[in-house]
Amino acid sequence: MSADRPPSSGSLTIAGTGIRPGLQTTQEVRDRIRHADKVLFALAEDAPTEWLRVLNPSAESMAHLYRPGRPYLDVYAETVSTILTWVRRDLDVCAVSYGHPGVLDQSSREAVRRAAAEGYETRFLPGISTLDCLFADLELDPGTSGCQMFDATDFLVRDRRPDVSVPMVLFQISLIGETRATSEVNHDGLRILAGRLAQAYGAEHEVVVYEATPFPVGRATIERCSLNRFAEVGVTGMSSLLVPPAAEAPLDPAMMARLGLSQ
Repeated sequence: MSADRPPSSGSLTIAGTGIRPGLQTTQEVRDRIRHADKVLFALAEDAPTEWLRVLNPSAESMAHLYRPGRPYLDVYAETVSTILTWVRRDLDVCAVSYGHPGVLDQSSREAVRRAAAEGYETRFLPGISTLDCLFADLELDPGTSGCQMFDATDFLVRDRRPDVSVPMVLFQISLIGETRATSEVNHDGLRILAGRLAQAYGAEHEVVVYEATPFPVGRATIERCSLNRFAEVGVTGMSSLLVPPAAEAPLDPAMMARLGLSQ
């Protein structure tokens, strides 16, 4: 808290609706939305808008900030500014986002950081993420297999070296290298990613393009293909990529003996 600023009566809650807003939204998040002085939201689909406004008539969309062609850094900056404008009125503000608000949501983290620095009470309320849905739909248990996770662009520009014995999930694969808001898929980026993965796994290695459904009915989109076909399959803005292991991690006989385990 700033030394020259008195304690504030306002607060900021960042809340996740889950991938299926309403169905996957926790009771804690519902209650926070219902009792907030002001609700701001940015969701992947238009359908849940009325549901939010029924919970709280103050609910206001921030979707207009994501105008096509606008630099993402400008979008994030205005999102943070919009949220803080309401918080600074000493209101209890709830900013609602799709999925889990702590996953791949730069503006939410920055809004919390700045609000806390100004002396406001802040909190994150979790939601079901794409990763949670992927674990269920693809029957992947990270407790037994481990899991690597990266933003696709970060994976490429930092020259990540994957452990090919551990499943890997790459997020935001449609936006590789994009710096401006867009609904288009960057197919050149997909080809670059496919080539990079082929170096580690082989061009014939099977991967899974996955998309959790945001709708109350319907199933997840699951498309299996080899890396040499990956750039041509139906990737959308909601798609993630699962790269299954290409090898099994060896056991360490000496460590197993120390732990009293048999092979």
